[in-house]
Amino acid sequence: MNPPVILVTGASRGIGAATTDALRARGARVIGHSTGSTDPDPGAGDPDLIAADFTAYGAPQSLWEQALERAGGRIDVLVNNAGRFAANPLDGSDIAWLDGWEDTLRINLTAAAQLSRYAVRHWLERGAAGRIVHIASRAGHRGDSPAHWHYAAAKGGMLALHKTIARGYAAQGILSFAIAPGFVDTAMAGDYLASRGGPGLLADIPLGRVASAVEIAAIATFCALDAPASMTGATIDANGASYVR
Repeated sequence: MNPPVILVTGASRGIGAATTDALRARGARVIGHSTGSTDPDPGAGDPDLIAADFTAYGAPQSLWEQALERAGGRIDVLVNNAGRFAANPLDGSDIAWLDGWEDTLRINLTAAAQLSRYAVRHWLERGAAGRIVHIASRAGHRGDSPAHWHYAAAKGGMLALHKTIARGYAAQGILSFAIAPGFVDTAMAGDYLASRGGPGLLADIPLGRVASAVEIAAIATFCALDAPASMTGATIDANGASYVR
């Protein structure tokens, strides 16, 4: 049997890099995406890493087409992991606030929606089964800080996108799973944890620590390769019991 071909966005660091490693350890062919200009050396040492800046119009389509070409015309699983987490204070200028909102929505939600659309169409055209794993956030359920309206809105939108795909295409063997971490020990969250006092935030997590990227990668790998079809539409929380639904 041919190994599954998996496209992972935001694969050059953090959760994406850990997920790529875990999937490759299971024998999957992983084609990764890096954000390009914000990564120190996108593609270095990995011929299956494609740079694309999701703030640019057309970047998700270009990524999908390049990934499909490298994969020989078949992608089996999409992992929507790429994300931006940057403060957007209410007292900024109108244009700065709107720019921050639109960049975050484009990276965290619109690009994921575009890639999901390409993936679903790809599987429907081939009459093939497929899976999408969305790396969402606890913020999509409970909201986030006053400087992160945009992030919470994007992750809430991702969860709605995930549920819609699961309900719409299960009969065709197209499955959708979502993971909703709280804080994860990655570069994206590190500065925020430090700026908010670190220990004070940890006090809100009954587990007493934030999740590791390896933990989230283990869940993503399970969803991508092992989760039974009856789990489609499920959202898996991974927040140390800081938000229990």
